[in-house]
Amino acid sequence: MAAILGCIADDFTGGTDLAGMLVKHGMRTVQMIGVPQTERCPADVDAVVIALKSRTNPASEAVRESLAALRWLQEAGCKQFYFKYCSTFDSTPQGNIGPVAEALMDALGTDFTIACPAFPANRRTIYQGYLFVGDVLLNESGMRHHPLTPMTDANLVRVLQAQVKRRVGLIDYGTVSQGSGVIDERFAALRKEGCGFAVVDALSNRDLAEIGAACASLPLVTAGSGLAVGLPENFRRKGLLAGDVVADALPATGGLRAVIAGSCSTATQGQVARMRERHPAFQVDPVKLAGGSDVAAAALEWAAERVGKEPVLIYATSAPEAVREVQAQFGAARAGELVEEALAAVARGLVELGVGQMIVAGGETSGAVVKALGIKGLRIGPEIDPGVPWTVALQTGTTHERPLALALKSGNFGTPDFFLKAWSYFS
Repeated sequence: MAAILGCIADDFTGGTDLAGMLVKHGMRTVQMIGVPQTERCPADVDAVVIALKSRTNPASEAVRESLAALRWLQEAGCKQFYFKYCSTFDSTPQGNIGPVAEALMDALGTDFTIACPAFPANRRTIYQGYLFVGDVLLNESGMRHHPLTPMTDANLVRVLQAQVKRRVGLIDYGTVSQGSGVIDERFAALRKEGCGFAVVDALSNRDLAEIGAACASLPLVTAGSGLAVGLPENFRRKGLLAGDVVADALPATGGLRAVIAGSCSTATQGQVARMRERHPAFQVDPVKLAGGSDVAAAALEWAAERVGKEPVLIYATSAPEAVREVQAQFGAARAGELVEEALAAVARGLVELGVGQMIVAGGETSGAVVKALGIKGLRIGPEIDPGVPWTVALQTGTTHERPLALALKSGNFGTPDFFLKAWSYFS
């Protein structure tokens, strides 16, 4: 049986986040790392997520990669398509959310889709078109300091309209609260008004379920991972998805345990601080990296003496002021590349040391790690925290053939004790 839902995510942790939500709601899901070249879609899955690294690429490159992913998913037999971006709508006035969404619409021959990054479980909600992070507007949250995609406007209609040629409308909470039938009527009305996009309010998972039901006939949806709560039931109603499948089963894994943290988000800073209180930690210094020091080798030498006894943490996470200082000295792109390269080398070395269960924090870091390990895909397992599941690599490029369990965490996600509690699944 072919996959029925094909998803394109603009970063690695975002892809895992979406895949985990689909599994949680009964869809057997694999995540492919980049556009597959020779790999075929596994037969025993209901959904496939292709995770790209296109969030901050030039828009033309992001569009090209996304269209290649779409073609592979179409060949795999998928019936509906999902463009997944961050729940904080990470983008610039030039894109990449808008340009990618419009290119996918053109390729699918559809004139209308939605934009809904809401993820209430992680306190991302939309009201009157304004995106809230917790109790504050997006532009008042930590996202205003993001080094690559600073979000300085919470009005999603305005943000998206700056990126697209099609007109952007709004489906407000008064409509959403009346359920899927009324939402669908509003879809039709906006289409008649010449809108190609509808930003949709959502305050709860119930809202997302109703929005998802209204999207049953749309060839393409664009959203954060939250909307995944509302799509599987559409396929069940059509008889395309069984209701008795165990979707989150993973093969047994063993090995040593480690955490690699590259994100500098507020959430990851707190998680790093909590882990440092309980377990040994090594900080990667970008200044030393820029000076030519082999920091990765030093980190692995340090880890080799400790990882056999308890989980270890190797991190480059820093406060915003420290990040700005390093970026001012070396440039944002170069500083990021140095850290990603070092953490990727550390990950490969840790697997060679016998690590079989690894947590990686940060989308860019996760992308660098899976590339370094030669991972082509991930089978998605149980959720640790909203948006973050355990996974097992389909294959790696290392010399060790043991199953490798990975938790790829978006920088903003997870409770403060995430690094400490995640291991309980394997206890």
